[in-house]
Amino acid sequence: MSTTSFGSLLVILLFSVVCTVASPLTNANLTSTTPAISLEMFKRAVSAPYVFTAFTSASESNLYVYTSNDGTNFSLLKGPAYTPPTGLIRDPSVILHTDGKYYICYTTNWSGTDFGIASSSDLLTWTLVATISTRSSMITPVNTWAPEFFKDPKTGKLNIIVSLSTGSYGPFLPYAFTATDSTLKSWSGPVVLSGISNAGLGYIDTFPVYFNNQYHIFTKAETDGKKHVEHAVASSLTGPYTFVQTGDFAGWGQAEGPCVTVLPNGKFRLYADGYSSGKYIYSDSSDLYTWSAHQTLPNLSGVVRHGTVLKQK
Repeated sequence: MSTTSFGSLLVILLFSVVCTVASPLTNANLTSTTPAISLEMFKRAVSAPYVFTAFTSASESNLYVYTSNDGTNFSLLKGPAYTPPTGLIRDPSVILHTDGKYYICYTTNWSGTDFGIASSSDLLTWTLVATISTRSSMITPVNTWAPEFFKDPKTGKLNIIVSLSTGSYGPFLPYAFTATDSTLKSWSGPVVLSGISNAGLGYIDTFPVYFNNQYHIFTKAETDGKKHVEHAVASSLTGPYTFVQTGDFAGWGQAEGPCVTVLPNGKFRLYADGYSSGKYIYSDSSDLYTWSAHQTLPNLSGVVRHGTVLKQK
């Protein structure tokens, strides 16, 4: 957001405060349904370089929002920030859309044929936008998990990559849905990401990155005995993909829910939810192939679960 835009919003806020104080209804028996927010919190909501949306180990029905200046040290902005009308809010993926609002897509339940989308203008108050069906002529999923926003730099189109299974808890494959209008209420798809095997329990939690004219995905091998985040590449978003690094290639151990962002120094940072360790980890890379030894995320490790870190400036 530009300095001018922020200044305008600040003027509006101050004007609202003045009007409220001067109103003849000030002493009326009224109950406010909007919690007061401090100027500091408002400024953080619109200007923090990094936003992290997640659910927690204590609740899979509530959204928690964190912000950070460096991608390492996160502070709670609000939590719970959103509780959907029904179902769960696991695996929330966040974007800042062209309309200036934040949107999350999220897993609505352990089983079912839909995922949810909600929006917010300030990261504090959220509203349900739509519940998107994943049922089609090509697949009727038993499980719909871990939707992840991805804007394709080649096409300019906004996509959601979601893990769908044809049996109970597997086998999973990643599928792409593509927004057909700017409201994010209408989506085409699903289109399977080809080249990925559904042998065993298949792959879940697929996160795409576009780098050096290639599409990279980091995706969890869900089969028992694996549970590792693996790396595949393709020349188009929907594949065909070729796996270039498999197993525990980066020393992350058993992990899930990967997401990748860019640090102030230009390096990539991958965050992941420790599957067996219960810790939240991060690891850095310059090329998406060679990664630093993982570290635990300060303050939030063991608290947050599968979410997405957005670099918004």
